[in-house]
Amino acid sequence: MPDEPSQHRHILTFNFRQGRNKPRHDESFAAHWPRYGLEWAPGEGRIDFAKTFGREAPVVLEIGSGNGEAAAAMSAADRGRDLLAVEVYPQGIADLMDRAEERGVENLRIYQGDALPLLWEAIEPESLDEIRVYFPDPWPKKRHHKRRIIQTEHVKTMSGLLRPGGVIHCATDIADYAEQMLEVLTAEPALENTAEGYAARPDHRPVTKFERRGVKAGRQIFDLVFRKR
Repeated sequence: MPDEPSQHRHILTFNFRQGRNKPRHDESFAAHWPRYGLEWAPGEGRIDFAKTFGREAPVVLEIGSGNGEAAAAMSAADRGRDLLAVEVYPQGIADLMDRAEERGVENLRIYQGDALPLLWEAIEPESLDEIRVYFPDPWPKKRHHKRRIIQTEHVKTMSGLLRPGGVIHCATDIADYAEQMLEVLTAEPALENTAEGYAARPDHRPVTKFERRGVKAGRQIFDLVFRKR
């Protein structure tokens, strides 16, 4: 069972860069947040996924959905599972809601805020089918590596939230972060690697504009897929 939140030293794992909302972002929130938004705050207890999504179904958690390109496409292609996307920036959330609306997606909810309190307090142990961490903030300076989301203590918490057989799927285009991910995930005794080292990109993970930009810049893409024992 995850530790009590008071036992954790909370540092930000994202670089908060608040931009200005465009009118279309505000319009998207007004139109779509009541449908897609998940209101939760630390201290409010566990989320009832069946009530949140209106059905009993496997739940996938995506930490850092960015502009929602992958989240919208994957939830639309996988309507038998429910997706809870976590994102800090309202502009990205607005884009995700617009993409989901265009696809007629029903199996999506979005939490705006820091993922760590959500992991510590909001999710029942062994209740998730998959956790996705795609292209998280790399914190490139060595003194900031402690802020990376894929750390030993966070992975331990994540693994406790997965059902047996559930999957953690990470992807990055930063080579030294990929090495850290591989080391940390391999060291977690509750997890086993589904590949020898890095995995091939699964067909169900779409190649996004962000990823194409990384490839164009000459960076290699690394996927890591680990399963809970």
